[in-house]
Amino acid sequence: MDKPNARQDHRTPSPPYGYSRECHYSREQQLHIVAEFHAHKIRPSRIAYRVGIDIAFIEALIAGELEAERFPRLVAQYRSQRYRQRMRESTAHKGIRQYELQQRIEREFQREVDL
Repeated sequence: MDKPNARQDHRTPSPPYGYSRECHYSREQQLHIVAEFHAHKIRPSRIAYRVGIDIAFIEALIAGELEAERFPRLVAQYRSQRYRQRMRESTAHKGIRQYELQQRIEREFQREVDL
């Protein structure tokens, strides 16, 4: 039995695996969106949930089944853009903190490039 003072949970349940909204982007825009999100290390299920892109399309791009030459180039472009952005943001710190942060950013970028 429910307690009379117990709160009811009015939250909506988790959306089904895949996506929760309709996608209004062209296939070209979807390709760029997936590449950028993937460069930022966002999981395919999260990309599908946030933007509404078909998860099968996302996974096919990441697996290299679709746009096998173009998609990796786009991801590399967005990774280098993210690297430059993070290096710019690291200048907000000074001294040893800035140096250590830049070294970590550099190592992470090199590890991603080597993949």
